[in-house]
Amino acid sequence: MPNIDQLHQLFLKSTGICTDTRKLKQGNLFFALKGPNFNGNLFAEKALNEGAIAVVIDEPEYDKGGESFILVENALKYLQNLASYHRDQLKIPVIGITGSNGKTTTKELMQTALSAKFKTFATRGNLNNHIGVPLSILAIDDTFEMAIIEMGANHVGEIASYCKIAKPTHGLITNIGKAHIGEFGGFENIVLGKSELFDYLKKNNGIPFVNTNDAVLKNMQKRFENAVTYPNEHDYYPANPLTGGVFLELETATNVVSTHLVGQYNFMNVAAALCVAKFFEVPEEAAEEAVATYQPKDMRSQLIKTKHYNIISDAYNANPDSMEVAIKGLVSAENSESVVILGDMMELGELSELEHEKVGEIAVDLGVSKRFYIGKLIKAAKKTDKFGKFFENKDEFIAYLKEHPIKHGSTILLKGSRKNALEDLLPYFEE
Repeated sequence: MPNIDQLHQLFLKSTGICTDTRKLKQGNLFFALKGPNFNGNLFAEKALNEGAIAVVIDEPEYDKGGESFILVENALKYLQNLASYHRDQLKIPVIGITGSNGKTTTKELMQTALSAKFKTFATRGNLNNHIGVPLSILAIDDTFEMAIIEMGANHVGEIASYCKIAKPTHGLITNIGKAHIGEFGGFENIVLGKSELFDYLKKNNGIPFVNTNDAVLKNMQKRFENAVTYPNEHDYYPANPLTGGVFLELETATNVVSTHLVGQYNFMNVAAALCVAKFFEVPEEAAEEAVATYQPKDMRSQLIKTKHYNIISDAYNANPDSMEVAIKGLVSAENSESVVILGDMMELGELSELEHEKVGEIAVDLGVSKRFYIGKLIKAAKKTDKFGKFFENKDEFIAYLKEHPIKHGSTILLKGSRKNALEDLLPYFEE
């Protein structure tokens, strides 16, 4: 079993880390990770045959001998330890980011703004868990001047463990909401879990960026003498965005920044990015121009214009807070008719029925013209939305659409948890 320095030297000689032989590249260092439905040890020999420089395994029966097989006690733990060691070699600012809503969008906006001055790494996609965080750290080479590491969580202690790997010098919590409340076991535990990022910064003299519009986060600010806050009425952008239109606009002291982001709720995400950019002395005009060019993707506040409809694809995930702000964003936009197609929200535990009822109430109270609900959990909204249309699954809804097409010119919001995969409906609106 090699020590961590020897393993790191081997990693530096490799072309990167691989945990899936289907994505293996010549010269990769393969880690045989395990999960409920897979065992990477089974593919170790295949990885070598297909060009891996070496394989890290944790089951002796798959050790064929020789330097190419590295037998360790726990492959995942070794991956995490390797990432932690690699992080120690990086002498750059690392910004940790977490929160209940807006993590990925804020991360990408921050990367866009910071890249106007620095070569900035950011977590790719949603690699924000116990495997994704170490993989992200190991993807940072010595050409990068700054890094942003996204941290997701659904239980207490998770973010603390990621901080031990990523060792952030700075941190930002977008907000504290009800996402994963069932898994966390209550709102108090969400606060505890998310605050672990700030706990780490406090202990290690790091710098937090604090959203003072969030009461819980504003209270956390009291722990720090070096907190950087946003939005700030004395800064170059105000707390209140301009209204009107589908896309978000912000007013600065000298400029109006027009973005490609749908919904006023994205204001805080942009404000966070501009705050971080200013702290790191990115020229204001360059940061604003960068934010203005950012194009959302991956079903996060993404506007898709088809021949007959404007579709707000926000279907990557959903929780009670993000569902409410998305519906508010829809009705605040200028459109002839507003339509929601909403799916289930997962991981809400005993609050599931109540929170789904609230979704129906919000859609009705805000005056959404047409309301469609797909899934088993969202059926609870029948109690508060007597005139909405409810469907067991997407196929049932598609059959209904063929007989009752949505009015041309409508703006349609697609919103639901990842399990719903509501993006599957997009082809039916693009015809």
